[in-house]
Amino acid sequence: MSVPREPSTTKLWLLKELEDDSRATDLAPGELAGLRAVAHWIKTFIVNPHDDLGRSGPVCPFVPRSLDRDLLSLAPEQVGERNLAEVVEVLQGYQRLFTSAQPTDGDDATYKSIVVVFTDLAEERAAGFFGDVLEQLAMPSYAADGFVMGGFHESSPGTAIYNPGFRPFTSPVPFLLMRHAVVDDWKFFLDDEEWLAQWARRHQDSGAHALAEELRRLPWRTRPDRATPPEEV
Repeated sequence: MSVPREPSTTKLWLLKELEDDSRATDLAPGELAGLRAVAHWIKTFIVNPHDDLGRSGPVCPFVPRSLDRDLLSLAPEQVGERNLAEVVEVLQGYQRLFTSAQPTDGDDATYKSIVVVFTDLAEERAAGFFGDVLEQLAMPSYAADGFVMGGFHESSPGTAIYNPGFRPFTSPVPFLLMRHAVVDDWKFFLDDEEWLAQWARRHQDSGAHALAEELRRLPWRTRPDRATPPEEV
């Protein structure tokens, strides 16, 4: 049984660093291929618009800003013979690394993120793996420390907010994303009462203002069963 080790900043790679063959010799061949596959997917898909997204702008508006600031890092990990408790311990180490890494405050800190790439995780295991890991970590980490975590893999069933027929979480190599919570996350939580309650506790007044701003753009006062609004309101 392997013993989890505390991750260090030497395991974190910016996308542009993976293009440097002289530096990439520090990685095992399987690790390098996995990181480069995810980096290519981010650069060619995630940061670009898509006709099926249901809105304008890149697939993830967060990522281009993170890349511009050199605040999105990739890290290789292997599942191997690790059990669930060991994997959770490894990811908690990345959470501690994330928390201590610069920047720790200000606007730039909002765009800090770590992508932990599981370079030896077979696709047929990915759904169950992420389900187990996130059941242990996702909500406690969000409630206590404001981490948002999500699993990405080739057959991920997750859909876009504005188009349920579009699946933007289908990465070529399985990975787990961790980033800071932001007020706009309510869009991901709206259909889950427990998560929405956690979001409301975290953001309080700023959350109420964000929802109000969104509602002002929508015809929410109009009842769908009436041609004109009722007079007795």
